[in-house]
Amino acid sequence: MASEAPPFWWDRPDWRAYALSPLSLLYGAVAGRRMKSAPREKIDAPVLCIGNFTVGGTGKTPVAIALAKRARRMGLKPGFLSRGHGGSFAEPHVVDARHDSARHVGDEPLLLAAHAPVAVTPNRAAGARLLLEKHGCDFIIMDDGFQSARIHIDYALIVVDARYGLGNGHVIPGGPLRARLYDQLLFADAILKMGDGQAADALIRRAARSGKPIFEAKTRPRGRKALAGKRLLAFAGIGHPEKFFATVEEAGGIVVLKRPFPDHHFYAEDELADLAATARKAELAMITTAKDAARLHNDSAPPGFLDQLGVLEIDTVFESDHMPERIIGQTLDAWRLRKLQK
Repeated sequence: MASEAPPFWWDRPDWRAYALSPLSLLYGAVAGRRMKSAPREKIDAPVLCIGNFTVGGTGKTPVAIALAKRARRMGLKPGFLSRGHGGSFAEPHVVDARHDSARHVGDEPLLLAAHAPVAVTPNRAAGARLLLEKHGCDFIIMDDGFQSARIHIDYALIVVDARYGLGNGHVIPGGPLRARLYDQLLFADAILKMGDGQAADALIRRAARSGKPIFEAKTRPRGRKALAGKRLLAFAGIGHPEKFFATVEEAGGIVVLKRPFPDHHFYAEDELADLAATARKAELAMITTAKDAARLHNDSAPPGFLDQLGVLEIDTVFESDHMPERIIGQTLDAWRLRKLQK
């Protein structure tokens, strides 16, 4: 997982990537075979998958939220499907943000639940039926699950981080790719390039030559005025913590101390106490990501800690305002065609 992703995955391929090539070849072959041949259950609703080619944070969840907001404006009733990183429910569970903790449902589902019903389950077909039958949803958005091959996807939008691209280009365990790029491109309907940078340019050119539409978007932090000139201790347990630190600085904050943690990290009380004491001693305010804050709510945060904590909220801004409607519209078109072909 991203929390265990070694740093060499994101550099030019070296001896470690090549030494692991036999295992990467095997992993890629199995993953590709599953994507091509696994039975995919067809759901009686359009299914839009927000996926990525690699492990690690590419910004899928903010994109899913932005598309759910636009779907509602188009008169649809979206619902989210998530596996829920670290989730503990055996049966499909609809997230209750007031009472569920990230230990039980995962951090991303808690963020998604503020915008639409979220079903958390490895059995995505059962989760989709729960959303349709019990919550009146008529448009399913999968946050991740592109490679799982559990349900039929009407439209797969693959999010690629412009700063990191495909890393060293090798398949797990030699690199961050979840399957061979060729196998994954076969099932991708469009690519969404997130942010600025050139690491994804070769992929973008290859996808364009394959006839895949290319969209672009950026993240925009909220609350710039409140951050301007503020001296901060910033901490984050996400796939690429340095992205968060850079975003805080781009928003005007002065990051004096940086504390990176593994992706989806659950903070122990002594870790939080140490962060608070360090910030207090250096006369710094604390700030973290919305995902980290979701993990702290209803969990291990000591009394008063959350009151001291700033949270950087971000929005996804598409290159042009009509892009979300185009993505949702093409998902609906694919679903209608699927129904006609029954």
